[in-house]
Amino acid sequence: MATAEFILTVALGANRYRVERPWGDLPNGMVTDVTVDSRGHVFVLLRWDPYEDRTNPRVVELDPSGRRLTEWGRATIADAHMIAAAPDDRLYVIDRDAHEIMIFDARGNRLSGIGERHGPCQPFNHPADVAIAPNGDIYVADGYAGHHVHRFSASGQAIQSWGELGDGPGQFLTPHAIWVMQDGRVVVADRENNRLQTFTPDGAHLATWTGFFKPMDIWGDQNDTLYVTDQIPTLTRIGRDGQRLGRCRPVLNGAHGLWGDRAGNLYLAEVNPSRITKLAPI
Repeated sequence: MATAEFILTVALGANRYRVERPWGDLPNGMVTDVTVDSRGHVFVLLRWDPYEDRTNPRVVELDPSGRRLTEWGRATIADAHMIAAAPDDRLYVIDRDAHEIMIFDARGNRLSGIGERHGPCQPFNHPADVAIAPNGDIYVADGYAGHHVHRFSASGQAIQSWGELGDGPGQFLTPHAIWVMQDGRVVVADRENNRLQTFTPDGAHLATWTGFFKPMDIWGDQNDTLYVTDQIPTLTRIGRDGQRLGRCRPVLNGAHGLWGDRAGNLYLAEVNPSRITKLAPI
């Protein structure tokens, strides 16, 4: 926690935040993403090389004060990349190099999965991120060796896929993060193309939003205000139609993941130095 002499404040338009870092009681490990469930519990994802370590936790649960509650995933998750809490508090974990979306309850019990585990291109080829639409559909950014968005029903049945390698509308070069807005629009962080692209729920290209350098993650609140972290490093707040509402530099070297809670706090997952930075509204 910052001392009284060094309390940093950042602005996202009219909103002001106190920077708190490092936040939360975390074990050693590479912090790669963060999510928050309906109780305000914070789940931090840690990445380890599965060939080198199967003893350290992959997921750590913290209460709203940052106290460590549980940790799990040691022998279950191979290559932890991103995590997302669904409205029903199920946790979706991207096991990137195992080519699978793993689904857990809040205690770490595996419920199901999407994709053939350790089966590349069935359908995922090192996927990057997952998002749950308001109607329950599941969207996956198949981002590292694939160049697609895949859409599934709430039960995990494949509906459609779109995208290809390139820099034109509807094309991708590392679709690294994905979010679904309240009206069903799908927003994709097309990282190496330095942009966001928005689509209809069935994949028709709507708009391209620029002004980012390697955007890493997207999170949106209930009003469809979006927050985007990139590698400048900056955090950008944008409106539902892409208008820039504010920008700040809350971390040292960039955040790989982010999420917000109902109280307006924002949590940023930093890889280097590895930690959570919390932005508390003031």
